[in-house]
Amino acid sequence: MTVGIFDSGVGGLTVAKSLIEAKIFENVIYYGDTARVPYGTKDENTIVRYSLEAVEFFKNFNIDILIVACNTVSSYALKEMSKIAPFEVVGVIEPGVMSIIKKKPEKKSSVLVIGTRATVSSGAYQNILSKFGIGNIRAIETGMFVPLVEEGVTEGPVMDALMEHYFKGESEPDFIILGCTHFPLISKAIQSYFPSAVLVHSGEAIVEYLEQKYSISADKKTPEVKLFASSSPDRLKERAKEWLAGSEYNG
Repeated sequence: MTVGIFDSGVGGLTVAKSLIEAKIFENVIYYGDTARVPYGTKDENTIVRYSLEAVEFFKNFNIDILIVACNTVSSYALKEMSKIAPFEVVGVIEPGVMSIIKKKPEKKSSVLVIGTRATVSSGAYQNILSKFGIGNIRAIETGMFVPLVEEGVTEGPVMDALMEHYFKGESEPDFIILGCTHFPLISKAIQSYFPSAVLVHSGEAIVEYLEQKYSISADKKTPEVKLFASSSPDRLKERAKEWLAGSEYNG
């Protein structure tokens, strides 16, 4: 089977890493719309338009399923993408929520959702969590993490200052949903700030979700990976070599 992975930039490589390590697909095709990152600051119509253009890109490949490795797109454009796609389209929000539900949280459990402005304002995570009876939910816009991660800044004084800016005064939650696929790359810094919280990583959640919902079993071969970008493809490949280290990626 062949999977397509779409993100507004390079953050979706965190999802790609999880899928490569799981070995549940023979081929992985990644497309990052690096020319127009970030999507999280754009209006809904623009997000949908860009996302539909991504579907057209993937129609050039014989993929079986498209993983939308972008929380912003997953919040606003999945339905429209599915209408024109000749393949399954799966976002990261439902898998993230189901990852928490599988841990059987108490009704009073607290959940902190962090993401871009668009993701947080959509209420997508909050709505699904509420359906499962979880009401102690707080969501914070943490969009400035994205450009730092895009530049390879995942720790150090600048990151520490931004953590303090966003989280000062926040009580420690039981769960933190990393509501942007860039954020697993700063999970060490987030876990250091909230040492007891359980972090929910989109990549890990999507693998579990695919294995269960689509009965996809692991193949023993390392998948072939192809990377595409709408701008600066060499930069994407550099990030891939850095971030996919340890996942048997040999690009």
